[in-house]
Amino acid sequence: MRLTFTKMQGAGNDFVVLDYTREPFNLTREQLRRLADRHFGVGCDQVLVVEPPDEKYPDEDLDFRYRIFNADGGEVEQCGNGARCFVKFVHARGLTKKSELRVATQGGVIAPRLEPDGEVSVNMGPPAPESPLVQTITVDGTPVALAILSMGNPHAVQVVKDAEAAPVTTQGPKIEHHPRFPDRVNAGYMQVLDRHTVALRVWERGAGETLACGTGACAAAVAGILQGLLDSPVEVRAHGGTLTVSWARGDNPCAPVWMKGPAQTVFEGEIDL
Repeated sequence: MRLTFTKMQGAGNDFVVLDYTREPFNLTREQLRRLADRHFGVGCDQVLVVEPPDEKYPDEDLDFRYRIFNADGGEVEQCGNGARCFVKFVHARGLTKKSELRVATQGGVIAPRLEPDGEVSVNMGPPAPESPLVQTITVDGTPVALAILSMGNPHAVQVVKDAEAAPVTTQGPKIEHHPRFPDRVNAGYMQVLDRHTVALRVWERGAGETLACGTGACAAAVAGILQGLLDSPVEVRAHGGTLTVSWARGDNPCAPVWMKGPAQTVFEGEIDL
């Protein structure tokens, strides 16, 4: 099978994007893993698939369906950095001329928007914090306090003194696979720099540490605001770049979270699977 693909990145979070608007998506988990492999394939954190809207949301006026597969081949609900690349991709391919789209994901409907400055804003929908927000689990005999919430996918965010010194690659996979999270979880490590700025590293389930995580940035900002540590908007500094997260919650707990940041095409190509 010869496959045409586009390699893209948003704040260093990198993707292989596939256009399946004209034919049924039929790649196996093993083929997806091969695509994502950085030695034997193209290499990426996630594979993104563009499809026509399906019938899951019959009452919605949708433009596309957007599917996300982690590097391990498993399908997940949401990816914020990928959503920005998705918008740039469908415009570059001539699949739409709309500046604002409505897109179905496994985690719900999102509304990404191409801005005049070339960056992309994404309405990520309202967050879903657990009650209580902060819960403690035990990792290697040590209690770890986590803010647990969903941005269409599950996140566990802890506040750390120094993000660079945080045990992301050692503790992160243990939190991902902790029995508390039967569907696994994304583990975020947030350092508060001031009331509008954080440094963030994220261990993503099924992908490992990435240079940036869009939903992780949203989850961190919401967790910080709910704990009284941050005020909107929040500048989230990741290794791969900076994202801006806004949440005008006020008295409305269902207010949507907005994320804005860059998205770029790296190269296009073909691969035999």
